[in-house]
Amino acid sequence: MAFFRQYIAPLIVVLIFLFALFVVSARIFLPEDMMAPAPISTILGSPILTQSSVNNPRV
Repeated sequence: MAFFRQYIAPLIVVLIFLFALFVVSARIFLPEDMMAPAPISTILGSPILTQSSVNNPRV
């Protein structure tokens, strides 16, 4: 049991960390990821700054 706690369990933790790091880093090389602009849509009940409110601010 001590062998598992000293060698195998830390190895599993490090392998999971490295796998997660690889998966997150691989997203950089995907052509579709983060290439499109952020979607602009109107959410009902939420004030969104429009061009008219930027040009005519209410102070």
